[in-house]
Amino acid sequence: MSRRFVQAMAGAGMPQSEIAVVIAVTVPTLRKHYRDELRRGAAIVEARLASRLMRIASGRDGTALKAIIFALQCRFGWSRYAPPRS
Repeated sequence: MSRRFVQAMAGAGMPQSEIAVVIAVTVPTLRKHYRDELRRGAAIVEARLASRLMRIASGRDGTALKAIIFALQCRFGWSRYAPPRS
């Protein structure tokens, strides 16, 4: 299998255990030989999700408010129960 294929599967959000099955290796072997491709694929997924979340958060409805709260809690450590860290 090509490195590009592994990166594409990781970029699509496929779990490493499933990628290993597809290319017929163990998970440790996958991580050893395709570490960079797995990292790039994971970064692609994160970038796509963050972009989509920010697009939703730019709206003006209840879904946008939930997206904003989620983003603030996950990315900036905000909490409903404590003030933001300084």
